[in-house]
Amino acid sequence: MIIGVPKEIKVHEYRVGMVPASVSEAVAHGHKVYVETLAGSGIGFSDQDYIDAGAQILPTATDVFAEAEMIVKVKEPQAVERAMLREGQILFTYLHLAPDPEQTIDLINSKAVCIAYETVTDNQGRLPLLAPMSEVAGRMSIQAGAFALEKSKGGRGMLLGGVPGVEPAKVVIIGGGVVGANAAQMAVGLRANVVVLDRNIDVLRHLDAQFGGDVQCVYSTKDAIEKHVLEADLVIGGVLVAGAAAPKLVTAEMIKAMKPGAAIVDVAIDQGGCVETSHATTHSDPTYIVDDVVHYCVANMPGAVARTSTFALNNVTLPYILQLADKGYKQALQDDKHLLNGLNVYRGQITCEEVSEALDMPYVAPEAAIA
Repeated sequence: MIIGVPKEIKVHEYRVGMVPASVSEAVAHGHKVYVETLAGSGIGFSDQDYIDAGAQILPTATDVFAEAEMIVKVKEPQAVERAMLREGQILFTYLHLAPDPEQTIDLINSKAVCIAYETVTDNQGRLPLLAPMSEVAGRMSIQAGAFALEKSKGGRGMLLGGVPGVEPAKVVIIGGGVVGANAAQMAVGLRANVVVLDRNIDVLRHLDAQFGGDVQCVYSTKDAIEKHVLEADLVIGGVLVAGAAAPKLVTAEMIKAMKPGAAIVDVAIDQGGCVETSHATTHSDPTYIVDDVVHYCVANMPGAVARTSTFALNNVTLPYILQLADKGYKQALQDDKHLLNGLNVYRGQITCEEVSEALDMPYVAPEAAIA
């Protein structure tokens, strides 16, 4: 199979779909890999590094899209990239379609085979291709929140851990999954006062066992969210409903009632955000203020630590890239029900039920679509 790796073009996105080591693996399996020039420059890889791994370098993304049977990316394709997709071409990347009707319509019209990292599952019902980026974003959320709490950024002027004689900040984490657990780990390490809310008792038990008395684990209800959000200095939104738009759990009324200078990091912004006043921002302009509350809503948080993120992502995507290339997409999808769960758009049809419901568009079961 011919695999194409274009340079990412989203604002301040430095990750790359395949590192040279991944390219070398694909070439060893007998595949061709075309890489756009400078695709890996943001994380320290030169064109020569890719050539040494067996790739061929092409001068433009247009060339890569024209040659490749499968496009491997990191972020959702931008409008100019979507226009280059063709019928039957495989797109393997993060998509986050539920809050993005424009992208969804373009992918439908392209008739490409669009497989989303974020809805691929495993035997335990987890999301293995989302997990490493959730780990990164969860850990980053605390440092981003600490930054947002500085007075010069509009925050309360608080140090998360306080100092002897001064109480620490209260960090409220909504969602105890991968993002929430990693955020809690960092917040506890900085000696903040940490509360995690979740609706899954088993998750709360696990976090309680992991952190003991260092984290207060609270069952999530509307009243509990309101109580703790209003007391919070920093709120982390780590809610995920796989493939679907994030529920709005923090309302505009709650924001108005929060402490002036409090901060929110809405990690769920990729799926539309779990805070009613959230809208996506970029690394070049990461924060804005609503009702004296600082909002940090960068939609590609892991892009700021692109080298760590790229290696973490490649570790989990490479086996699936090889499956798709070795078998062809149809056989690979038929053989692996978990990879099939990643199929979001197939030759003009939406094949992810959560995306269909979020956008009120027709749904076709993936098994039926590829039959």
